[in-house]
Amino acid sequence: MHGYISHPLRQQLVEIALQWERSYSVLPRVGDALSEFDAAMLVGHTPETFSKAMVGTTAVQKGFDFCWESTRYQVKHNRPSGKKGSKVTNAGNVTTNFEWDILIYVLYNEFFDIQEVWQWDVETYQKMFDSKSQKHISLKDMQKGKPLS
Repeated sequence: MHGYISHPLRQQLVEIALQWERSYSVLPRVGDALSEFDAAMLVGHTPETFSKAMVGTTAVQKGFDFCWESTRYQVKHNRPSGKKGSKVTNAGNVTTNFEWDILIYVLYNEFFDIQEVWQWDVETYQKMFDSKSQKHISLKDMQKGKPLS
């Protein structure tokens, strides 16, 4: 993917998580960490700047996942397991937290290779996905955002 900076630690995390899944049939919950790292790299962070920016944050930080150049990013992701019937059609729940500027959605394949990345500004997202009338977002609807590549 154009502009993407990978990192050996990311690859190690993926390899260990996939090994765990092969051994115990359930993937450890590493998707949030991977998607936040990947999104940060795609918007311009380097592994070093991202590491420094994340000092003092927690996994339950309210409102957004990371900042880059004064923009607050919220990240969502999906990954099919590769098992029968695991195709991604649902892009998750409609978020009701709007303490971010840009939402990034990352779609992975079963090996955590990025397949698609879409971004939404908060105003467009709120107009498109009215949480009062819609609980879930289809992948087709998420793909109406701006491609990030």
